[in-house]
Amino acid sequence: MAWLILIASGALEAVWANALAASHGLRKPIPTAIFLVAGAASLIGLGIAMRTLPTGTAYAVWVGIGATLTVAWAMWRRVEPVSLAKIALLVGIVGCVIGLKVVA
Repeated sequence: MAWLILIASGALEAVWANALAASHGLRKPIPTAIFLVAGAASLIGLGIAMRTLPTGTAYAVWVGIGATLTVAWAMWRRVEPVSLAKIALLVGIVGCVIGLKVVA
């Protein structure tokens, strides 16, 4: 169960990161509210997952999922350029996250 919570929390990290960007410095109320709620939920989920998972592993997986989804979303929306190198590096991050799950 801790792994599912951790994966959901990593996805929420991408939500709050994108909401923060959309808030334009916390000036737009709806993206700011999404940022605050998703950020709190993401950190709470990380904390719950860390009750049973090692801190380093949990944090690395949380960051890896959040970073990968954040970049993928930006490339999907054409806010960030797509390149084979970026895609390969994102696949590498996902591979490392899976590796941490396997050895945990």
